[in-house]
Order: sequence, then structure tokens, then C-alpha cells
Amino acid sequence: MAAPCYLGWDFSTQQLKVIAIDEQLRVIYEDNVHFDKDLPEFKTQGGVYIHGDRLTVTSPVLMWVKALDMILEKMKSSGFNFSQVRALSGAGQQHGSVYWKKGSIQILKNASSELPLHQSLKACFSVSNSPIWMDSSTASQCSALEKAVGGAQHLASITGSRAYERFTGNQIAKIYSQNPEVYMQTERISLVSSFAASLFLGAYAPIDYSDGSGMNLLQIWEKVWSVSCLDACAPGLEEKLGCPVPSHSVLGPISPYYSQRYGFSPDCKIVAFTGDNPASLAGMRLQEGDIAISLGTSDTLFLWIQEPTPALEGHILCNPVDSQTYMALLCFKNGSLMRERIRDDCASGSWDEFSKALSSTVAGNNGNLGFYFDVMEITPEAVGIHRFNRDNQKVSDFPKEVEIRALIEGQFMAKRIHAEKLGYKVSK
Repeated sequence: MAAPCYLGWDFSTQQLKVIAIDEQLRVIYEDNVHFDKDLPEFKTQGGVYIHGDRLTVTSPVLMWVKALDMILEKMKSSGFNFSQVRALSGAGQQHGSVYWKKGSIQILKNASSELPLHQSLKACFSVSNSPIWMDSSTASQCSALEKAVGGAQHLASITGSRAYERFTGNQIAKIYSQNPEVYMQTERISLVSSFAASLFLGAYAPIDYSDGSGMNLLQIWEKVWSVSCLDACAPGLEEKLGCPVPSHSVLGPISPYYSQRYGFSPDCKIVAFTGDNPASLAGMRLQEGDIAISLGTSDTLFLWIQEPTPALEGHILCNPVDSQTYMALLCFKNGSLMRERIRDDCASGSWDEFSKALSSTVAGNNGNLGFYFDVMEITPEAVGIHRFNRDNQKVSDFPKEVEIRALIEGQFMAKRIHAEKLGYKVSK
């Protein structure tokens, strides 16, 4: 009998990825489908459509389904033994939403194993292009939601975040206001994560607490939908969302479709999928007091937190590992591009020179401090370069090595300060 293994899926913005691990957590298989390259018929750029207003950003739902068909066929042709898979779970890009048309549950449940899944589901979606996390077209809906619940801070106290344009409640409100008939034709609204789980389950998978807390709709303390937030977005919304569940819930066995078409064991379990950020916290095995920082185009900071204090900056999400605790998430727009510009200006474009300059200065930078925002920052909302000397006087420039340390120390001090505002306690 084949050794047991477990599949992890990642429905991200630009590609679908799969990984198989054995019981010792060793990787035994991995593959991906790149949307632009491998599915050119959808004509996406970076996996998305940027609409004419430059604010609306969507992705075609059937592209995600077809990518799943494609990757499973690749696994099959490589000789992958699906019968050894005991369970599978995964992550989806946060905040994206999928709209299932009335009657789709029967099509999903009874999909013919003779056909690729995307052929069976091609008429199942009332909105063919899903709004995703890059969308920023819902400013009026955000204002209306905050007003309906008593202000931005009150909304953050309920849902963990003030109203954000990419958050799902505001996207649903936009669809309802612009296309009420499309909304009325929709029987279920999924997040990308619960949509992906639904494909494997052959039924509508519930939204998990952690990804659900990135919607401006979930009461993060009670783990139930907020009636006032739902009512502010669209009528009859609770029924279309279903009941949220803990992020580690076992949802049921895999759909017979996969046993018949690919040879999965009928006993293979589907565990709730969650958002990509919560999945990072779980995958890195963070514990209480831990903090993780991702240094990218945008810098992201996330941490395990016991007693959060939701604020107007940053996000509090339900913890995917422990439903009684929380995770805080902060995003900083001026990340690697800002560091690269200072590297180019002060270290001749060389990271080696940059590192030497950093090492040549002392921790604390002799009281010299800088805040560097080439573009309008998210946390805090500020722009421009701001330098201060040891006497707290604003200055126009620093020596190159002082500039480099001021940048690095300023960025990390800001991360710590804003994490503490959300309730993070630095261990002594």
C-alpha cells in the first residue's frame, strides 16, 4: 500500500500551485499552472483584468477551474498516485469573491467524471469575472458601510478593520447596487478559498473564520456575521454566505468526481481552505509572541496575538490555528522599491556596498532618524522623505551611510510601533 500523503493548493493571483508532502513533511511532488502563460485564451495580464477605469480589477472564474483541470491532468500523466492522498487543503488570494448562480449546487454535486470540470461548471456563475484584492472601485460603498455602523473605528471594533475597498462586503454591495438582478440570481457567495474547497467537496464549502474576517462582515469576537454590516451591504446576504466555520474544520470527503476521474480514495478528507495570509501564519508555525515579516514590493507583517486592539490602521483576523486567538496583519507599501532606490542613490546599486555602509554605523544611528515614503503609505498615511537629527530637528539630507541606517531602522521601528498599537507585546 502506498505511503500516505497530503495535498496543499494555492489559488493565488498569477498561478495555481500544488504541493504534496508525506507524513514527515517532506515534499514529494510540486507543480503549477501559470495563468497568463498556460491559459492564454483568457488574455489576462498578471492573472487579472484591469478595467478601463483603472480601479476595477477582476479575474475570470472559469480560468481558475480550468487551471485545476490542467494541473490534475499533469499530475495524472506524471504517474502521481492519487489514491495515497489522505487529505487536502489550501489557500486562496484574500478578498476575492465568487458568485454561484441559482441551481449550481446540483451541477457541482453531479458533475460528470467524463468531462473536465470547467465544462460542467461553465454556466454556474452569475458574475463571470470575480472582483479580487487589487480592486479599488468601492469607495462609495466603504463610506456607506462605515456610516451605517457608526464610523470607521466602530466598524474596526466589530470586524477587525475599517472599511477597505478590496474587502468583500463592499464588493458585494457594489454588485447589488449596480446589478440587483445578478445579485438576486446568486444563491451562494464564496471567497476564493471557499470556492476552491467547494470544487473538491462537490458542495458549497463554508467560509472559514480567518479568511472571513477579511470581509468587513464577520464579528471577529463572536465568530458570526454582523447583522448591521450585512444589512448595510445587501438584502438576504446571510443566507448567501452560509455559516462560517473554524479554519481547521474537516468539511467532508472528496467529491466522487475525483475518485472516478483521477483515482482519489473516497475517504480523502477536505479540510477548510483559508486566505493566503492566514495560511502563511499557519505554514510558518507561528506561536503566541512570534512575529513574521515579509520583505517584498510591499512589506507585510503578521503576528499571533492574544488580546488585539483593532485600529484604523492594519487588520485583525481570526487566528487560523487557534480560534480563540487572533492574528494581526499590517501592510507597508514602501518596501523593497524604497530600499532599492536608497541602495542606488547611496551604494552605487550594490547590496554589498549597502551592507558595508550599514555595518559601519552604530545601532541607533547616533540619534539620526528617517521615514521614507516614495508613494503614499498605508500605515501611516504619509508621503515624502522626513529626516531628523539627534536634536529632533528636521534636516534635508544625511551622509550616505547614515541615510542607509536611517532607512532600515526607520522601517523596522515603524513596524514595531504599529504592531504595538494593535496589541502586540514585545517580549523582554
